[in-house]
Amino acid sequence: MSMFKKLKGLFIENDPSAPKEEPTAQKEAQVKQESVATESNTTTDTSYETPAPTPQSGKPNSKFVDILLKAVEKNNMEGFDYLEYKSSLQSLANMDMDTPTKYKSALAMAKTMGATQAKLISSANHYLAVLKKENSKFKEALKSQKTKQVTGREGEINEIMKLVKAKKKKIAQLEKEIAADLKKAETLKSGINKAAAKVQATNDSFTYAYQVVTGQIASDVENMKKYLS
Repeated sequence: MSMFKKLKGLFIENDPSAPKEEPTAQKEAQVKQESVATESNTTTDTSYETPAPTPQSGKPNSKFVDILLKAVEKNNMEGFDYLEYKSSLQSLANMDMDTPTKYKSALAMAKTMGATQAKLISSANHYLAVLKKENSKFKEALKSQKTKQVTGREGEINEIMKLVKAKKKKIAQLEKEIAADLKKAETLKSGINKAAAKVQATNDSFTYAYQVVTGQIASDVENMKKYLS
């Protein structure tokens, strides 16, 4: 099995958060304690502590897990260190023993390989430092993506809104000009109506004068034909 697969088996495939079978003696003590608490709750109203916040539920993103574990694999220390110790702990997972005993038993096995408590803790801190560095790299990459995908597009939106504002201002100016032109047209229309009425009045006056004068001449012509022949 490759080192990477072993790491994945240590940290992911066997979920450390999954409930494990408690030792028999511990289970009996827990049952007694729950029984006493139940009897107490039937007679006394008790206040419960607010539960501690839980981590994000579900399985972690496999892509990111692979990135983190590959960083650990790349920086694997020589000899028996924390990773081998964790493997020993995992081998004791199904054993009927409490947590302190498991850790002590795994340490006993580690000592046969030349490891010490100080060395195991030091190597564990080494891997924490490696992962912390990966976390910093991820945050920087994320910041870059945010600048590109969010901040950059916000700037684009601001530019578009500036154009919209300028166009609205131009529309308002055009509407103002249109209103002025309509008012001018109404003024011209009113002037045209007045001019047309004046022209019509002039025409009517002239026609009346024409009819009067020509009527008199026509009447004289008729009288001359009648009385002078």
